Amino acid sequence: MAEPELVDVVVLGLGVGGEEVAGRLAEAGLVVVGVERNLVGGECPYWGCIPSKMMIRAANAVAEARRVDTLAGSVQVRPDWAPVARRIREEATDNWDDRAAVRRFTDKGGRLVRGSGRLDGPGRVRVGDRVFQARHGIVLGTGTRPSVPPLDGLADTPYWTNREAVEIADLPGSLLVLGGGAIGLELAQVFARFGVRVTVVEAADRVLAVEEPEASEVAAAALRADGVEIHTGVEAARVEHDGQGFALRGTDGAEFTAERLLVVTGRRAHLDGLGLDTVGVAANQRYLPVDDRLHVADGLWAVGDVTGEGAFTHIAMYQASIVVADVLDHARRAAGGADPSGTASVVGGAVGVASSLAATGSSGSAGSVPRADYRALPRVTFTDPEIGAVGLTEQQARERGINVQVGFSPLSSSTRGWIHKTDEGGFIKLVADADQGVLIGATSVGPAGGEVLSGLVVAVHAAVPLAQLRHMIYAYPTFHRAISEALRNLG
Repeated sequence: MAEPELVDVVVLGLGVGGEEVAGRLAEAGLVVVGVERNLVGGECPYWGCIPSKMMIRAANAVAEARRVDTLAGSVQVRPDWAPVARRIREEATDNWDDRAAVRRFTDKGGRLVRGSGRLDGPGRVRVGDRVFQARHGIVLGTGTRPSVPPLDGLADTPYWTNREAVEIADLPGSLLVLGGGAIGLELAQVFARFGVRVTVVEAADRVLAVEEPEASEVAAAALRADGVEIHTGVEAARVEHDGQGFALRGTDGAEFTAERLLVVTGRRAHLDGLGLDTVGVAANQRYLPVDDRLHVADGLWAVGDVTGEGAFTHIAMYQASIVVADVLDHARRAAGGADPSGTASVVGGAVGVASSLAATGSSGSAGSVPRADYRALPRVTFTDPEIGAVGLTEQQARERGINVQVGFSPLSSSTRGWIHKTDEGGFIKLVADADQGVLIGATSVGPAGGEVLSGLVVAVHAAVPLAQLRHMIYAYPTFHRAISEALRNLG
């Protein structure tokens, strides 16, 4: 058996959260080994948020050009996918090459080990024949993979996940999208705006089922205006592929056909083969349960999508800052504390922990480490119009027994909405706790729905009293001024 190599921290999985943790701990002077079997940076820069938003930006430019006819004359638009595919390859992904990301990590002092790592008992990680013993702990950032339903006939077909959809150089003539969540709707709208015949099939009774019903209605109407067929309440039963195209059959006998099939029915954490049983953690879970400092077990943290708190880059980065502070706190306490003046201390041969703790605001006690708080978790579906949301929906609040007040304001009734000719049904919806007098949730739908959301996130996170929100000055004429009307309508 290989003799273990002693290091300070091992990070398994260098996606957005793992890379952030590993890089910052290495900068702090800890001896950090980052283990990654695929691309450093993970899903977001190569197949998720970055390239998909490039696709969305291009599709929105096409749609905006077509709106000239209603505002400023006439234009002819001829969409061309080639510049989009080229930009994804050259600007976003470097043709799916992570050398720049690797340099970014190693230049901070981190050490990259390629391969599939697994836990090998407390504080130990095995990568092939190599074993690492981590003095101060292990961080799991192994991310998620598409959760593909076990449909009869699907496994042996060339179906797409979001990865294949992002990588394409040539568009298909038609596309079936199985799944009406955020990813499915974003990609469906993109392809439709570039001339692909798109059909969305969703098992729930509405698309974007996790958001407010009003948001679902706006999203469905917007996609249908782009030519997308949407079928809800359809449970898929079987998939067939004849070499030329796909047929999707529902349990009710409905049949849908297209050249390509995109399956976007959720994601599942990468837990298989991690050796969780060697540290007393069950592997047969959809996600890893963590506490408010991202602890899975003693000396073991998890960060990012694998925690199930939301498959968003901003959540991974938020969690990473907590893990970094907690690991550094653990390292300092293990070294017997540090000089309050901020003089660097030596921890297992690593220098700089004390000064790094000062930078993160940690004083060395567990109580000083920030705790995760997801009450104001923001989320944006980047359809056109954008759908931004934070906190609880009206239904979630009522299910918790909260004394709910709801305020609603159509964007078209605002001056900016009228000027902009927002005919897509944008709105502001506020969910308030009447007993506490604060907002606990909000939805912002419109041309800049995700940007307007920022003020609402502050209001929910800081529990700003409704009286103060009503007394604020809202710039005129802006989209966010519709918030003031929604506040007046709370009842």
